[in-house]
Amino acid sequence: MGQQGLCRLMLRFNLYKRTNIILQHLKMSQRTDAAAEVLLERKGCAGVITLNRPRFLNTLTLNMVQQVYAQLKKWEQDPETFLIIIKGAGEKAFCAGGDIRAVSEARNTNQEMLRVFFRDEYILNNAIDSCQKPYIALIHGITMGGGAGVSVHGHFRVATEKSVFAMPETAIGLFPDVGGGYFLPRLQGKLGYFLALTGFRLKGRDVYTAGIATHFVDFEKLGMLEEDLLALKSPSKENIADVLETYHAKSKIGQDKPFVLEEHMDKINSWFSANTVEQIVDNLQQDGSSFALEQLKVINKMSPTSLKITLRQLMEGSSKTLPEVLTMEYRLSQACMKGHDFGEGVRAAAASERCLCSLAKSPEAPVLLYRLGKPQPC
Repeated sequence: MGQQGLCRLMLRFNLYKRTNIILQHLKMSQRTDAAAEVLLERKGCAGVITLNRPRFLNTLTLNMVQQVYAQLKKWEQDPETFLIIIKGAGEKAFCAGGDIRAVSEARNTNQEMLRVFFRDEYILNNAIDSCQKPYIALIHGITMGGGAGVSVHGHFRVATEKSVFAMPETAIGLFPDVGGGYFLPRLQGKLGYFLALTGFRLKGRDVYTAGIATHFVDFEKLGMLEEDLLALKSPSKENIADVLETYHAKSKIGQDKPFVLEEHMDKINSWFSANTVEQIVDNLQQDGSSFALEQLKVINKMSPTSLKITLRQLMEGSSKTLPEVLTMEYRLSQACMKGHDFGEGVRAAAASERCLCSLAKSPEAPVLLYRLGKPQPC
């Protein structure tokens, strides 16, 4: 082989090597991006989970669910891990729910993904409930849908003045899953039924008053609280509770304000005691007050199928264990994926996007769009 031939061969070899290196970097980048959706770290005495999709309000993907479950089980068996903390990256959200866009797309392209996503998410919800280590969720910012599933079943939930809690699933043809059939009917009176059917948003200290959070801490003190928890030496559940209670007792924000629904609770308990959606609607119409008519207007915008499923889900779930409820909800989720309302609800939410900044007057649309995988508005 002549010198020119050798040079051409070397050039091809070098190009091959460079191409291989680039491909390897791309694969590594993709793996890193996927892993970066959730950060799993050992800090001090604790395992710390950070939901790391702030541009999408930390909505949950299947990858995140599976990583969190696997690590949770490892920390549960680790004698050096005494507590588990879960929080969301950024200041806007703890977790706005599941990645609805991915779920919606899978209805037409990947039925197996639908089965796995809901199954694994509910398995994680149950694992949090049965976790042998104290589990602390810092539910600052938006906490909705799947965000409730990875927080409310834990031992402790810490809200701040910027917390926003809701279960808005009836607006997009679903039902308040992730164990909603278990924890919602166990809230005071018929509050859980009201929240489930209307998607009403609780904010700030009301998240604590309603029983969703176990403690309330000023947002500016949240970092200090986390540091104090991490600094504990071989803490017991009681030690952790003492630290949380100390911060809770010092918080004065919103302390003198009555619960946002306090003046309406007697009527809510009466309206939502009905056994059918039709009777609830009749109750609201007959009442005729501005608050009743406001709720009637909201309910009339929801998926009729979802409303009926949700009411039955809560009635059945009120006497079931969490594992029984999650089994029921898994079956319901698969039925909803085959139905019409979910696809239409997602399509309508996406179609109404226009400019996200212009949706400020619609309380549901922005969060639904974030859950659809739309980035935050400028």
